[in-house]
Amino acid sequence: MSARKKTDANRYKEIRNGKAFHNYEIGERFEAGIELKGTEVKSIRTGHAQISESFARVLKGEVFLYNAHIDEYAFGTCNNHTQNRPRKLLLHKREIIKIQYQMEAGGLALIPLRMYFKNGLVKVELALGKGKKRFDKREDLKKHMASREADRAMKNFRQQQAKR
Repeated sequence: MSARKKTDANRYKEIRNGKAFHNYEIGERFEAGIELKGTEVKSIRTGHAQISESFARVLKGEVFLYNAHIDEYAFGTCNNHTQNRPRKLLLHKREIIKIQYQMEAGGLALIPLRMYFKNGLVKVELALGKGKKRFDKREDLKKHMASREADRAMKNFRQQQAKR
């Protein structure tokens, strides 16, 4: 028997925004808390959330997350939450001012990259991003394909060297 702790794999789920890196050039990142109801936390813990279409905005000195889809909790009662409601994000005032200034000056968007648990609390990693044009996306795809081909070639070379 090993001395390692056995942890529950489902307990540490992380919800990622796969489209963010494809559609935006990611800049500065922020960690924010999120104001949730009890059934929302339980639903996130089971991995039933999606943030690929979501975005954040600053309104009256507060940051809100829109279009984050958190499924209704399966064992909830009539007190279950609505799935796509705007959720308040918890940031320091100086961070909010910094985000608002950069969004207004640089035409940047505030995008959630991932939602995860940290010390039992749900956190959202936000980033300021500039939207990519279509040709930027194609250039990134070409670079990605070239690096994959180089990796394959190096793997084949190493296998050939090992056989000798």
